[in-house]
Amino acid sequence: MTRSILFDTETTGLDPKTGDRVIEVAALELINDLPTGAHFHCLIHPERDIPAEATRVHGFTLEHLQGKPLFRAIAAEMMAFMGEDEMLVAHNAPFDFSFLNWELQLCGLPALGPHRMVDTLALAKARFPGMPNSLDALCRRFAIDLSARTTHNALLDCKLLAEVYIELTGGRQRGLSLAVSETGDAIAQYEAVAERRPRPILVSPEEAARHAAFLAQLKDPIWLKDAASAG
Repeated sequence: MTRSILFDTETTGLDPKTGDRVIEVAALELINDLPTGAHFHCLIHPERDIPAEATRVHGFTLEHLQGKPLFRAIAAEMMAFMGEDEMLVAHNAPFDFSFLNWELQLCGLPALGPHRMVDTLALAKARFPGMPNSLDALCRRFAIDLSARTTHNALLDCKLLAEVYIELTGGRQRGLSLAVSETGDAIAQYEAVAERRPRPILVSPEEAARHAAFLAQLKDPIWLKDAASAG
């Protein structure tokens, strides 16, 4: 059994070194890359203003965060949930790592080691080179419901990213287990998983054009050979 943590942050801006701060942290527990339902979530007072351009992204104003704890008050609980050795999964992970490590430094706490980082944006770029790989784009590609995502929200983004991560790392079959359940019916468990239909990968005309442009830059790509032979 492998435990890892998928997490996301919302912030007042793009760079902690210029004074931007974390205003929301959410994290989900994964066992063998599948979410268990255990999670950590906290809104945080940033001890500064929130620029209007940041509010347009995540929807939070300073008034929403009045009375919320400071980061130093939630740091120990967050770190306990993340554990000491677990891999930490995030979309554009260097961004989230930089903010959390800056906040941890301000608290006098150890940083999150870069060896723990799993970046789903890098995974997506490797799988879909030359195509849009934002969280929204990946959700559309894997037919994941985006109807609740009107603004960025760390907890909702974590839940969406968990579904994306399952697809990027091999789909639901990674969670297939023939271990006997408490009811002793391993065959029923297998059939329940086997009945799940794979999600189609939906490619928009714009994405197809970007992919074709990427292939045009390659020398004698095998994908075009396969397409020609199939025709």
